[in-house]
Amino acid sequence: MRILPTTLFAAALLLCGTSQARELPPPAPGTVPPHGVVGMTEAQLSPDFWVGKLKQPDRVIMDAQAIAAQNEKLFRLDDSMNDLSALPATRPGQEIIDSINELSALPEGSLYDVQGNPVPADTLQQLAQSLDLDAVPATVPTQYGLALRRTALRKFPTELRVFSSQGDTDIDRFQESALFPGAPVAIAHRSRDGRWLWVESPNYKAWALAEDIATGTKAAVFAHLDKAPYRIVTGAKVSTVFTREQPQLSELQLDMGVRVPLADVASDALVNGQHSYTSWVVELPIRDAQGALAFAPALLQKNQDTAAAYLPLTRANLIRQAFKFLGERYGWGHSYNGRDCSGFVSEVYRSMGVELPRNTSDQSISPALDRTTFGKDDGPGPRRAAVDQLQVGDLIYIPGHVMMMIGRIDGAPYVIHDTNGGSFLDADGNMRSMHLNAVSVTPLLPLRFNEKTTYVDRITSIVRIRP
Repeated sequence: MRILPTTLFAAALLLCGTSQARELPPPAPGTVPPHGVVGMTEAQLSPDFWVGKLKQPDRVIMDAQAIAAQNEKLFRLDDSMNDLSALPATRPGQEIIDSINELSALPEGSLYDVQGNPVPADTLQQLAQSLDLDAVPATVPTQYGLALRRTALRKFPTELRVFSSQGDTDIDRFQESALFPGAPVAIAHRSRDGRWLWVESPNYKAWALAEDIATGTKAAVFAHLDKAPYRIVTGAKVSTVFTREQPQLSELQLDMGVRVPLADVASDALVNGQHSYTSWVVELPIRDAQGALAFAPALLQKNQDTAAAYLPLTRANLIRQAFKFLGERYGWGHSYNGRDCSGFVSEVYRSMGVELPRNTSDQSISPALDRTTFGKDDGPGPRRAAVDQLQVGDLIYIPGHVMMMIGRIDGAPYVIHDTNGGSFLDADGNMRSMHLNAVSVTPLLPLRFNEKTTYVDRITSIVRIRP
């Protein structure tokens, strides 16, 4: 069933309501380029190519006030989001146990390690025991902390990497997501060995290494989050200046969308052994000598890609921000110091202040987002008509994947997406994999799930960020 909360695709439905659904146009004529990616030329790998095709590329889609209202709506309506500031001082222990069991359930199928060996059943049972659920008290106090560095969020409290099939060493089934420096968490439990914390971030619940989290008071955590002025990381990745004086903050990586407040220091101050006038002096969390949350200044060079505020939400900025990740290797659950498809679009939009749920399964059905969804009873007509109405910045969901629309060439839509695959039919009608495994630009229409089914035929939802 289609869900149409707005008139986003009214024109599309008119197109498919009275006549036989049009066939998708075939891929662009001609041979596949030598690089093997259908429909792509070197010019199309530049954001300027796509921005240049737009009318009013810098028109603001949503202003800061509208974005704040949208974010408030997301946290209010979407159960996958967690308003940490609204958590009570204590919670029932059973609530924490249920939350852990929801994520940390032992898989039913076989798993393999990085060498392709089956993971023994005893190992999996030990992981279940490491959850230490018997130690959860009847009432759990809510503790708070901040992430000190980019750190993984895991399904189980372990660094063991496991895979669904032999030979697959990319999709670690225990990898869930990641936290970035300064990300707030609520802490509810500790693993049996004490090395891992069960944490709730604004958009995820999972296990994080205790050494990467500094615990502090609720007041200290939220005062840091609310502090102004600040810098927004607008590059794919930036890093603080090397410092031997404060090794916890030396060359610390900050990813797109991270917000770092400026430190309260004089404009002529020496910071970590050097004059600060060529850099922004930012305040970042550290662990003090007693292991508790503290804060210290670090230098972020002024030639790094940051801004004094979130970027305006425009179609030009969506394209330019997305292209900053072009070629970055696909990283399931933010592994490989990269990101996956839903993390990619989340961080692009976050650089403009827009929050999204973490996973495609939540993004595509969020009650807070303007969306059109398609069910199994919807034939190809409505999906194909909706594709004709796509606008730059629209998010296109198929099972397990999301793509962002960036423009058209001769009417055919193109997308940018962080993908570990990508296939099309060659001239002989055979499936041909492009082995993309990176943030890539591709035409949408030729992409196929198998010989009979295109990506368009599998669209489950289209989300448009708008007032």
